[in-house]
Amino acid sequence: MIETLIQFWQHLDWLTPWLIALAALPWLLKRLLPPKKNQTLPLHAPHLLNQWQQAPKAGWQTPRQANRIPPLLALVWLCLLLAAMRPVWFLDNQPFQASGRDMMLAVDLSGSMEKQDMRIGVDYVDRLTAVKHVVKDFIEQRQGDRMGLVVFGTQAFLQSPLTHDLATVRTLLAETAIGMAGNNTAIGDAIGISLKHLQATDQTNAVLILLTDGSNTAGQVTPIDAAQQAEAAGLKIHTIAFGDADPNTRGSIEEFLFSRQSNIDLQTLKTIAENTGGEFFIANETEQLESIYQTIDELEATEHDLNSYRLRQELYYWPLGAALIFSWLFALQRLWPSVRRPE
Repeated sequence: MIETLIQFWQHLDWLTPWLIALAALPWLLKRLLPPKKNQTLPLHAPHLLNQWQQAPKAGWQTPRQANRIPPLLALVWLCLLLAAMRPVWFLDNQPFQASGRDMMLAVDLSGSMEKQDMRIGVDYVDRLTAVKHVVKDFIEQRQGDRMGLVVFGTQAFLQSPLTHDLATVRTLLAETAIGMAGNNTAIGDAIGISLKHLQATDQTNAVLILLTDGSNTAGQVTPIDAAQQAEAAGLKIHTIAFGDADPNTRGSIEEFLFSRQSNIDLQTLKTIAENTGGEFFIANETEQLESIYQTIDELEATEHDLNSYRLRQELYYWPLGAALIFSWLFALQRLWPSVRRPE
């Protein structure tokens, strides 16, 4: 029993303990405020007044008793005060791992990504579908990291800001569609947008993973200029060239001609990675892309800082409920007819 009480006291705390200083406030007001004046009788009958004063009366109080606060009313005040002090019950420390890494994913949504030259199982799918299939698993593995998503075509824009809610990032990736940002490829703008949002944080080990199947054909900033800005800011960029190396396309003649016009600028992607301290990869099929993201996952091992937190449970409703009960009892006591003492 004693051990239980000790354990209870160790886990109990008060958020506003200073309110205990108000405990004696009603008694101080009772003593400091002037007493209530007695009302005079409407009729002047001294003999009746003497008989009334000498007769025993139910509920009659002496002057000393009149200055006292009724016990139930005092209990109501103390319980309200305890509730206002906000008692809380703290559970044991719960450890959790917080990552110190921010990671941005930049995915190409240009028209060439609709070419169906990738396989998932035995089915041929377009390049974007293959990317979604691989990247969603990569996102799920990065528990503890903050991740964001930038998509680009003719323009680049932020699809998902940096967040620990990886399920939301996966959902927003799944909602992307080919051509939603235009059919051209603005690699430089994608790097610039990613850098802008990564610089808004205080992290010094931010990473950008940029995937494209083409060369820079749009945008206001060239990829090399954007990479120089990223290098100056300490942003590491891993670049992935994604596309089918086999010239025997499995799509239509129009798709083949379009894909040949969108040759990947391998040298630029390699330069971007080398200048920013990242790695350059080439993926010609879905399995290779899976292997690349697995390699990046190993290169960018999630850095965890072990922290802890304590769950708390508010307990103010217990004294508040007690105050309500005592107030009811006090009201019943005042309303209930007094029993006269025998003469």
